[in-house]
Amino acid sequence: MPKLVIKGKQLAYEEHGEGFPILFGSSYLWDASMWAPQIEVFSLEYRCIIPELWGHGQSDSIPAIPYSIEALAEDYYQLLEALNIDLCAVVGLSVGGMWGAQLALQHPERVSALVLMDTSVAPEPPDTQQQYFGMAAMVEQVGKLPVPLVEEILRLFFAPDTLKSQPGLVENFKQRLLNWPNENISSLVALNRAIFSRKSLLERLGELSMPTLVVVGEDDIARPPHEAQAMADAIQGAEYVVIPNAGHVPNLEQPQMVNQVLYDFISRNKATGNRQ
Repeated sequence: MPKLVIKGKQLAYEEHGEGFPILFGSSYLWDASMWAPQIEVFSLEYRCIIPELWGHGQSDSIPAIPYSIEALAEDYYQLLEALNIDLCAVVGLSVGGMWGAQLALQHPERVSALVLMDTSVAPEPPDTQQQYFGMAAMVEQVGKLPVPLVEEILRLFFAPDTLKSQPGLVENFKQRLLNWPNENISSLVALNRAIFSRKSLLERLGELSMPTLVVVGEDDIARPPHEAQAMADAIQGAEYVVIPNAGHVPNLEQPQMVNQVLYDFISRNKATGNRQ
């Protein structure tokens, strides 16, 4: 896996295929492999780039504590600079959508099309903010993700149908969480606090001028559909799609349906302009 030095740290990323670039933003607690069903399809026609969050996968620990969504967006802007990409589509899920929206607002000339999946750019509601901060405090105290917390995370990420019908997907994620490297626990906690103390961008979404698609799993508990609907309503001309029988990671739970939705949107809104 290639790496780039950003802020003195090694940022790992995957790159597959050739053509117009798509920058994929992963969810918190997942590495680049979460996009495997999409890369299999899109890499046949597009240049797919999937950076790994700090302290996730093969990326180094987070460059500074505290961190912020704004800092993440600038990190990935630096990635685009290093890879000589002038223009790309951005597909961001969860925190990937948070920094993706920030990137699109701060550098609109770089983003031809934006997909916001199972995310929210509104402030975190106080009750869930305290819930997630409490999870981070527990992880920080014990130095790992304990089994009861992991079980709770599984219910937040997967639809009830997925928990029953796709045990392999669920178990693989569970084992990844239970075996999270000790040296990356501090990054995990710092990213939690950055995500759930984020500043609101909801009031700025009307500034977005690029085609935008908002996608959400029908059964997403972590980022429920009403949050996605609020973003779609705030963006002029935004498209809005609800994926049935899917939770927080519909790209893994219902990959064929998500691939079709993404392919249709990106094929209609791609552009050229990447430097060689």
